[in-house]
Amino acid sequence: MANRRNFLKTTAIASVAVALNGFRGKTEGNEVILPSGKVKKPIVLSTWNFGIPANAAAWDVLKNNGRALDAVEAGVKIPEGDPNERSVGYGGRPDRDGRVTLDACIMDEFSNIGSVACLEYIKHPISVARAVMEKTPHVMLVGDGALQFALNQGFKKENLLVEASEKEWKEWLKTSQYHPKANIENHDTIGMIALDVHGNLSGACTTSGLAYKMHGRVGDSPIIGAGLYVDNEIGAATATGHGEEVIRITGCHLVVELMRQGRSPQKACEEAVARIVKLTKIRNKNLKDIQVGFIALNKKGEHGAYCVQGGFNYAKYDETGNKLIDADYFLKS
Repeated sequence: MANRRNFLKTTAIASVAVALNGFRGKTEGNEVILPSGKVKKPIVLSTWNFGIPANAAAWDVLKNNGRALDAVEAGVKIPEGDPNERSVGYGGRPDRDGRVTLDACIMDEFSNIGSVACLEYIKHPISVARAVMEKTPHVMLVGDGALQFALNQGFKKENLLVEASEKEWKEWLKTSQYHPKANIENHDTIGMIALDVHGNLSGACTTSGLAYKMHGRVGDSPIIGAGLYVDNEIGAATATGHGEEVIRITGCHLVVELMRQGRSPQKACEEAVARIVKLTKIRNKNLKDIQVGFIALNKKGEHGAYCVQGGFNYAKYDETGNKLIDADYFLKS
């Protein structure tokens, strides 16, 4: 009898273990909730549909036990180098003076940071931002100083204004009307956050900014705490959309701090959007003219996303594959 009881007990324990091992976590909307103690890694998230090829490049690093920092740099360089992507890097739409100016930042698991803003003539500003992080005592270089640093580091100077963008700019000059529209991907950003097999987080964010902006305008993308923030004890977040609104609430730092207080990535993104909504109403601005989206990832590999109005999507690559997901949103009508 004792042997039989031990057998049954052992079998029951084994059955529970198998069941738990097979459980991959439940989904509530965009949010993935994992069993307590389980970590889903590696995983990489990025904004918009160009996140699919960007994620693929990042995954090549992550699947080979690579560092999250290397993954996010490799990932965002894909849209940066694509002349057909009109809101990032080479091919990005110019400012109102016809100059393509780029912004980018990067942050690793040790809170090392690097950033460039209003950088011209360099195809991969994210790599210049990493060089600022690793090879200078500073965290941000801008304008001509950023360009001179890049050239001194061996980056190649080249014309970033592709023919199609130049043609559109000249057409825009006929009226010079400046009314950025929500969810038009000619003024959006690729932000990428990743958790590697070692359990470390990193992030990158890069953009050519608002099309036909005033020369010298800088949005949230190169600002640590606004367009990107990583805390390796808690999680990471990145943003896209109208940068002025993200800067107003230091959005990504807010998302990460909300996760520190116990919110899930999804709830943290929702609360950050709620903050933007509240301030927009206080300022008597039309919410329908604004779009901001956040994506967030915590140390367990749980993720979430939320935006002001419908139309924002993001890409997720984990053990289940590379998928494009429509984010939930606040403005339902």
